[in-house]
Amino acid sequence: MNPFQIAYIPIGVPTFHLESAAAQFEQSAALLREISPDAAVPEKMLLSLDDLNAFLDGIQPSAIILQNITFANAAYASEVLHRFRCPLLLWTLREPVIDGGRLRLNSLTGAYSAANTFHAFGVNRFAYLFGGPGEEETRDTLTAFVSAARLRHQLSQLKMLAVGHTPQGFGFGRALDGELLHQFGVRLETVEARELIAKALAYDESEILPCLEQTQKCTCALEAIPQKNQLDHARLYKAYLDYVTENGIGALATRCWPDFFTAFGTPVCTVLAMLNDAGISSACEADIYGALSMYMGQQLTGKPAFFGDPVSLDEKESSVTFWHCGTAACSLAHPATGAVIGVHPNRKIGPAMDFGCAPAEQVTIFRIGRKPDGSFRAFIAPGEALDKPKQFTGTSLVVHTRTPAKELVCRSVKEGWEPHFAVLYGDVSEELEMLCDMLQVEICRY
Repeated sequence: MNPFQIAYIPIGVPTFHLESAAAQFEQSAALLREISPDAAVPEKMLLSLDDLNAFLDGIQPSAIILQNITFANAAYASEVLHRFRCPLLLWTLREPVIDGGRLRLNSLTGAYSAANTFHAFGVNRFAYLFGGPGEEETRDTLTAFVSAARLRHQLSQLKMLAVGHTPQGFGFGRALDGELLHQFGVRLETVEARELIAKALAYDESEILPCLEQTQKCTCALEAIPQKNQLDHARLYKAYLDYVTENGIGALATRCWPDFFTAFGTPVCTVLAMLNDAGISSACEADIYGALSMYMGQQLTGKPAFFGDPVSLDEKESSVTFWHCGTAACSLAHPATGAVIGVHPNRKIGPAMDFGCAPAEQVTIFRIGRKPDGSFRAFIAPGEALDKPKQFTGTSLVVHTRTPAKELVCRSVKEGWEPHFAVLYGDVSEELEMLCDMLQVEICRY
């Protein structure tokens, strides 16, 4: 696998105002090096096909930023597309001066030429930017594009784990390894829940004490849980942690009920909370696409994602409550309470997480969904995590939505979305939309 590389390709012709073009080139190159220090940047503007081809010979891009430093005819874009098929951002510069005199750059006409060529090559989903290198919106768009492209590259190196099968009636989370690999570049490994249970039971008590101590440090009220369940949690945590470490797993979804209550006697909820804080995006009820959504969010925000069901709405404050039995990462707990340990709300067995989540000015509700015809779509809705106490036994998060909450709920129910969503701590809507374009996934904005 080649390392991640963003390639900056500034194309043009020498018949325009080269002093203006050179100034834009220097500023653009500096901005891209700041955003992505590993970017491939040419030493000079590419003002001929010979210059362009010489630069293309030396790069292996994961994504390309094609900029009309001046007008360039379709031959330039054609050469780029002939060599590389990877995510594209087309960048148009503003005319530096409008004074009734010479047209300095004519970048915009070049953009029309390039975009027309993209479509002729069958490339109809690409990012587009209009603006100068000194503009804040330009910086934000380029940063989002680089982040999305980097995540797409990471997906091609991701190995996910499915532990057991989805329970009856929860088939929406089931994934085919071929579909994951084809659509997202992700490899899927599977293991039965009983195998990890057997692995957990085989540990000596001395082997599991570090895992127990780690959970004690990160949580509150673990001591209220019976000693056997505390130790069994530590056994299970070590079994999962060892498996993901030994096999290079980056995200997982696991069967939880009824097996871990009936066959093991202790839930897997707190194990998943600890794994999420360890950077392994982990979903319950064997929802692979839920775990994939969490992984995408965690890579973009740098924080664990909340995983849960929409269970309640408040029209007056335009909010939706997301809840689940108790798998939220400890770091998401409201600072007033910390990561409180309790029991599973239905089975009354612990440890399971039991707290309300921290507020945040910006969050993104997100879900990669599989449609009945086998195609994929993405649910994207920005909002705010409100400062609310725990709503129900388990872990909960109340999100104020920009779209009126009842409208969002009614529309998403009628459109047949799965009942699990990831709530990401940060507004990464633009990055997700760019990523979905790169992956050829339908974007559904709410």
